[in-house]
Amino acid sequence: TAKVIGSDAATDVALLKVEANDLPVLTLGESKALKPGQWVVAIGSPFGLDFTVTAGIVSAIGRTINPDQRYVPFIQTDVAINPGNSGGPLLNLRGEVIGINPQIYSRSGGYMGLSFAIPIDVALKVRDQLVTHGKVTRGRIGVQITEVSKETAESFGLPKPMGALVNSVEKGGPADKAGVEAGDIVIKADGREVRTSSELPRIITMIKPG
Repeated sequence: TAKVIGSDAATDVALLKVEANDLPVLTLGESKALKPGQWVVAIGSPFGLDFTVTAGIVSAIGRTINPDQRYVPFIQTDVAINPGNSGGPLLNLRGEVIGINPQIYSRSGGYMGLSFAIPIDVALKVRDQLVTHGKVTRGRIGVQITEVSKETAESFGLPKPMGALVNSVEKGGPADKAGVEAGDIVIKADGREVRTSSELPRIITMIKPG
């Protein structure tokens, strides 16, 4: 029997509390260390078949699959995920949990080679806020952004297209107060490199407001 401590619809992560002793646990890893081409495995009970293990490789990290979940930089793999795997762990070859398997892309309703996992680093940040506050609060800076094209990168003297190009700034918003202007390119936030424009909102929303 479990008690729901809190949940976050934007990331599809919930925190449950179980009153029990000496439960077996999995070791948590770091999803930020994951790279495309690495082998990963999933465990679960697809179609009620307990203790099923499937393996595959990481195709991409930081994948956006729909606008409603723009805060989640999904890990894309070709690990077979079917009904009964949802919410189960994605592990590296050291047996460490580096993701949670919630979704597949399919036109048939079954596995078609495209699976997506929530990075464990994202889930842990959600957990920390749910433990402390019972809800998730997200930072915002008040800008409209777009991708940096090859031509724009060259005009700014960047070695390659990277960062987020600021199209407009909300008057009186955090970015405006900090001196950010339309036409700026954000290449780093909170000490993290902004490789594509979609990464900036993910970084900002994980920062505590203020």
